[in-house]
Amino acid sequence: MNPSASGWIKKLLIEVSETMYSQIETSEFYNKLKHAGFIYGSNITVVLDIVKPFDFTEEERCKINLLLTYYFIYKKEQPDEDFIDNLIRYNKSISNQKRSFFEELFGDKKPDSLLEKMIHKRIHIDDNFISKSFNYFLINALLFVDVLGYQRFLKNEDGIENYVNTLESALETIVFSVIDAKSKKTEYDQNLIKLFEGSIRHKNSELPSYDDAVAFINEPLEKLYVIDLVCMASWTDMVIDKEEREFLNRLKIDLSLNNEDIAKSMDGINIFYDEHKDDVAFLSSKNLAQSFYDNSSKVVSKLIKRNSKRLIKELSESKEAMTLLAQSTQRNLSDDEQKKIQTQLLDIFKSIPSLAIFMLPGGMLLLPLFVKFIPKLLPSAFDENRIEDKD
Repeated sequence: MNPSASGWIKKLLIEVSETMYSQIETSEFYNKLKHAGFIYGSNITVVLDIVKPFDFTEEERCKINLLLTYYFIYKKEQPDEDFIDNLIRYNKSISNQKRSFFEELFGDKKPDSLLEKMIHKRIHIDDNFISKSFNYFLINALLFVDVLGYQRFLKNEDGIENYVNTLESALETIVFSVIDAKSKKTEYDQNLIKLFEGSIRHKNSELPSYDDAVAFINEPLEKLYVIDLVCMASWTDMVIDKEEREFLNRLKIDLSLNNEDIAKSMDGINIFYDEHKDDVAFLSSKNLAQSFYDNSSKVVSKLIKRNSKRLIKELSESKEAMTLLAQSTQRNLSDDEQKKIQTQLLDIFKSIPSLAIFMLPGGMLLLPLFVKFIPKLLPSAFDENRIEDKD
């Protein structure tokens, strides 16, 4: 099952139907989502290890986790409507666009294919933020807001868009209150601010007050999510200082929670960061440009490997592309040569669905990386002087 190729949703749902995960209690499933990193915006694993081990990118793990979470909520409510059709209706109902971006772009009418494209678009942060931060593969950290909206949608569809927007604004008020209260902001704090700001769907000029924000949080999952985000915002080098503990205690009272809930949430973020400190992007000491390069390199490398046979076939039909790729292993291509090879690659991408990412906003930034990696990852005929690595 490859979440970067068409048809992955249908295949995943077939695999899921063979499991008993829908019988898990909601609170337990939520904890599994934390362990997987989905709640923290860093998808380290696939929830419950439902799908067979595979070398997924973080983007692909995020797609799987989001869909599995939607499906878990759907199974709990057991509506009459088909899952894919129901989820498409929900996504359209919370969008401020009359038509889906992907419907306009591709004219796709197949429900599962359309949902795949909706999810692909949704897991990435806003394009404007992408261009500003130069960090295209930063994953949306507030996707659980969409899940909470879906839970409400299955119970009552009325005013669902307003619910999602108000919930997001309430979370923004509460979480940023924690960060703003810090007298000295670390690099972690700055990165977290950028992550949350980029993940917010609707930018509101006027946010609710703290009291109004807290009053809106009533459901059990909403409360757990708020506490986890606050602990995430409070965390700095595994220390939550006095002022932040006081804020957590106030929030505990306002949300009618107990000490155990707070303790579990604090332990959860400490354990997650301790176990995965080398895998969480904003814990790294690398700057955004370096993170962009490293993350993009991994994704481009995997995409080439997975589609190597198809790429060889397509490239072999272009003598000029083959010549330029071979020359790129010996010298830097000129600007005109770069443009030629990029134009030919874009034509090839149109015929390979899993490479459509390069045709989306920001995808052009990755083409130089693609040109760099193709000679290394395709057969040695592309590079006569290459010495193959030994295992």
